[in-house]
Amino acid sequence: MKKQIYRYKKNLGLGVMSACTLSAMLMALPLASYAQEPVVGVENPDLLFTSSDPKLHANKQVVYHIVKDLLEAGHWEMADKYLSRRYLQHNPNAASGLDGVLRYFVEVRNVQATPIPKKMTKPVVAVIAEGDLVTVMYPLPVRDKTTGQLLYTTTWFDTWRIVDGKADEHWDSALKN
Repeated sequence: MKKQIYRYKKNLGLGVMSACTLSAMLMALPLASYAQEPVVGVENPDLLFTSSDPKLHANKQVVYHIVKDLLEAGHWEMADKYLSRRYLQHNPNAASGLDGVLRYFVEVRNVQATPIPKKMTKPVVAVIAEGDLVTVMYPLPVRDKTTGQLLYTTTWFDTWRIVDGKADEHWDSALKN
């Protein structure tokens, strides 16, 4: 009986040691070694901003111009064409209201206008519209802060509530800077 207990303890010790060794080896692997399919945009994102439903099409077109004209090209002087005065902002870095959003992009982020592209150049994964909400999903590359090396891609999203032909509320996945 003592011999069996000794063998059991010895095997248990080897099992714990093997588990610890395996654990240490797995932790030493670089992050990039984890399996993941990269998040990529579609070839022609403009096509995603259409719908056979007239209301959804109109809502998607408002968001299309927010993304292309305002966010991509930085033409914030056109913001009142696409955003309501009250524009409720759920991004923790920008204040609500049209003036708060303008202040964030023009003064805080110092966005400079560039020519508005004929077609969207920002990569887009999907555009989903339901009722008064439109969500746009984008690939988000995550890089090592010290080396700039691409670690992986994930998905960023923006959702807008469209009221009377303008974005009246906005959500995204931003964290406080």
